Amino acid sequence: MWPQSGSVSWRVRAALVLLMVVAASTVWITNRLLTDRFTESTRNRAELRLALYGGNLLSELRRNAIVPQLLARDPNLISALQSKDYSRSTQRLISFVEEIGAASLMLLDQDGRVVAATDRNRLGEQHRASSYFVDSIRANATIFSAIQNEAGGYQFAYSRRLEDGSGVLGVIVVEVDLQKFERAWAGISDAVLVTDSSGTIILATESRWRGLSVDEALKRQTPQGAIQRAIRVTTDWTALPPDAYLRGEAVMRMENRLPFRGWQMTSFTTFASIRERVNAVLALEIMGFAILLALAFYFLSRKNAVRMALFQRESAELRVLNARLQREIAERERVQETLAVAEQSLAQSSKLAALGEMSAAVSHELNQPLAAMKTYLAGARLLLRRNRPEEALASFGRIDDLIERMGAITRQLKSYARKGADSFSPVNMRDALAASISMMEPQLRQRHVKITQTLPEEPVLVMGDRMRIEQVLVNLLRNALDATKSVESPEVEIILAKGETATLTVRDNGDGIEDLDALFEPFYTTKQPGDGVGLGLAISSGIVSDLGGRLTARNGQRGGAVFEMQLPVLEDGIEAAE
Repeated sequence: MWPQSGSVSWRVRAALVLLMVVAASTVWITNRLLTDRFTESTRNRAELRLALYGGNLLSELRRNAIVPQLLARDPNLISALQSKDYSRSTQRLISFVEEIGAASLMLLDQDGRVVAATDRNRLGEQHRASSYFVDSIRANATIFSAIQNEAGGYQFAYSRRLEDGSGVLGVIVVEVDLQKFERAWAGISDAVLVTDSSGTIILATESRWRGLSVDEALKRQTPQGAIQRAIRVTTDWTALPPDAYLRGEAVMRMENRLPFRGWQMTSFTTFASIRERVNAVLALEIMGFAILLALAFYFLSRKNAVRMALFQRESAELRVLNARLQREIAERERVQETLAVAEQSLAQSSKLAALGEMSAAVSHELNQPLAAMKTYLAGARLLLRRNRPEEALASFGRIDDLIERMGAITRQLKSYARKGADSFSPVNMRDALAASISMMEPQLRQRHVKITQTLPEEPVLVMGDRMRIEQVLVNLLRNALDATKSVESPEVEIILAKGETATLTVRDNGDGIEDLDALFEPFYTTKQPGDGVGLGLAISSGIVSDLGGRLTARNGQRGGAVFEMQLPVLEDGIEAAE
């Protein structure tokens, strides 16, 4: 009995030592894993906040940058400066500032005196020596100025001169309210500052930092608060050891360059909460292991018989639980294997569907140029037989243009799937319509269709890609011709109108549209097999949407279908939609 009892006691001691080693290892591994995880989480949140702050700041600057250029062309302000009658100028600026959202607007005459302002208390002030007045008088461009005031803050303003045929009349000044971002940043635990190209702090959550360099600002005593205390105890950011980011009040410094005049945004994020969160989890683990040790000592104090009985019963329960867990694990492994096979099948099906859709789109968009090339080749062959080579060369030139167009169409189909940025230019809708009708010339020769065009005398300009606009027009004309195949006297009416938008209407006298809801869905078609795949209107709708317009369809009151394409009008270099 004694040797057996000594053997059991030795085993129990070994088990207790092993439990303590496992507990220490678990706590150490948990500490490392949770520290890395919470550190990365804090870093990601800091990067996201810095990106959002920078985006908001750039958006505010860019939104106000265009205002001086627009106000410099305002005829009422120019007329007021010419006649020196400013009785209505202040009220006009007040109406503008409500729409624009700027901090304030000021109108200066050629002597630098404020003659109109949204803040009436500033009327009569002299700004002849101000940089935004001097620079604007000298340069025919919009000037951005950042001027430090007496209180230590900065005033940000865009300015531009107003002029007529006789010379410079005055300067319009648009003040930008960037201090609202400082107020918003002050409500968080981060310290945020913005420096200009010279490294001077122009925006900061701490007012004492403005006008200083970053190094000078960090040496000053800062107010109370977690992030401020962290900055105060950190003297050299580059010399900090890695563990210093987790010791009490250490901080992390992050920088983000803004694409505006060399500005840079810097944030300091505290790591004080990481150790608290890690310690809370470690405390739970230690408590759990302490409870296990207490239970172990409790059971060891019982009699051998009771201990053996409990051990046998617990062993039986553990075996049952282990078997149940093994069954559940095996079942989950089978489910995961089935799910993986299903995901692979779904991915392969998606690839095949995308490949089929792209193949059908290429076939649909190249069918029209191929049909035209076939007609031009037949005509060129006949002209060569009749010894008319010059006219045959003209046909070959058209074929070369069609080949270039087919290349452009394939490039556009790739960009249609990619949704990338396109290079837009002014497009005359009358010229695009004429080119599209020329493209449809082979089909028009085969059928006797009455085409009526109603076009305005002046050009109708839009901003877009002419090749893609012609692609939409060819699809609309082709659908109209196909819709009138069963009509004895086919007619197609084309109306181009210019108003708030450029509207092109294509109306036919066919049978109309049966299902308007599914009309623009891919692969929806009412044509016979071989005549179309149902991608023309889907592609056309996507092109028009990319150009900032919309493509609609309805049935006409006198029968037939009516398609309307609306695009923003380009007037004097500025789109009407803007």
